[in-house]
Amino acid sequence: MRSRTHLKTCLFVAWISLIVLACNLTGDSSGPPTIAPRATQTPQPTIGYATLSPDELPEVASTQVANVGIATSLINMTNQVETDRLMLHIDNLQNFGSRHVNSGYGRSDWGIGAAGAYIKSEFEKIQAESQGRLYVFEHGFEIEFGGVRSQPYNVAAFLSGTEPGAGTVLLGAHYDSMSIDYEDGNALAPGANDNGSGVAALLEMARILSKRNHRTSIMFVAFSAEEIQRRGSIAFIRDYLLPHNVDLNVMLNMDLIGNPLNASGAISDDILRIYSSGPNESSSRHAARTLELLTSIHVPYMSISIQDAEDREGRYGDHMSFSEAGYPAVRFVESLENPTRQHNDRDTIDGVQAAYFTRVTQTILTLTTSLADGLNPPRNMALRDAGNGARTLVWEPIPGASGYVVALRRPNALRYDRFEINEPGTTSVTWDGFVPDRFVALAIATRDAEGLVGPLSPEFIIR
Repeated sequence: MRSRTHLKTCLFVAWISLIVLACNLTGDSSGPPTIAPRATQTPQPTIGYATLSPDELPEVASTQVANVGIATSLINMTNQVETDRLMLHIDNLQNFGSRHVNSGYGRSDWGIGAAGAYIKSEFEKIQAESQGRLYVFEHGFEIEFGGVRSQPYNVAAFLSGTEPGAGTVLLGAHYDSMSIDYEDGNALAPGANDNGSGVAALLEMARILSKRNHRTSIMFVAFSAEEIQRRGSIAFIRDYLLPHNVDLNVMLNMDLIGNPLNASGAISDDILRIYSSGPNESSSRHAARTLELLTSIHVPYMSISIQDAEDREGRYGDHMSFSEAGYPAVRFVESLENPTRQHNDRDTIDGVQAAYFTRVTQTILTLTTSLADGLNPPRNMALRDAGNGARTLVWEPIPGASGYVVALRRPNALRYDRFEINEPGTTSVTWDGFVPDRFVALAIATRDAEGLVGPLSPEFIIR
């Protein structure tokens, strides 16, 4: 049965060979996480509206960019994602038997210590090929869980950006796993999808992104002890980010991203859910809306479904640690879930769908590149009365811009509407639509000469 993915893809000839290849690949914070989550249904449509129709637009705006396709650099980069590497990482991680925080640190073939050593070794291989760009380090911390005291550690790698003051994008994924008996460090807990998938994507993205320089810095962190109240990410923020005064633009958490099927076999293979801390005006929710907008522009084979929640009911993830500390943060989760293959010995690699997992990795890689390499957004915006009910939106010019994307948020909407300014040098638009009963806020992103759209500005409140 042909999926919506194929229908979308046919509109973008440049991606056909990539998609065909992917489709042919083999197949409560005080207590432990919920062991048997509610079955997740097909993601509901996000609260929002279709892109503005031509008759709604200002005269100088358009809904599409004339003669500009997907940035060639994005196509070349996503073509570097290797499904075999992704699946090999998952296989190696599940073969350590358990990555429970109490599974041990003394063996090379079993337990979380072996898994941590593997992840560090893979980062170090990437470091060796990065021409000095990547710096790898461990961050250890102490915990006591289930009567066992141990010293788990996070594994991190850092790519320094080229532009002073441009900040850091952090990609994170937890590498610990858990069984039904959440205190038993000896029980089999392969954790292929939860969260071998997130770690595999983290390693593959580090491999690709470390091949060249980026405007912002990029940090990759494999967190331990997520399954026991997010202790690893909380410790990392406390011991590393805050003392080092890291200027963090956003945290992207990849957790459970490899399977688009639920327990009954329903499939949704062109959707990726995103969770963020509210309220709707929060920096994390703004980050989620930004990522959805960038996906709609740059990724023809995937849609982001913004969820009006910090996480699924009764569940949590490392992004919440960052939101609580005041950093913008989101969690990516697969479109559907199979709770019968979570936190037990059934979470094995045969429950990961390679083609979907590859597309998810490519999508998050694309978004990271937009945030890290895209031109800065305008920061100085104003609305001026233009008479006859119209208002003129003006913003500062950005050197190198070929155009701008104006994002508009309707009252209570989760996602943005948008229109695009495609005339180089144009930094204003007059319209009668800039009114608060229609749109409560707007933000602007910059498009470069190749077509890459960068991050959105902070929201400008329409009054």
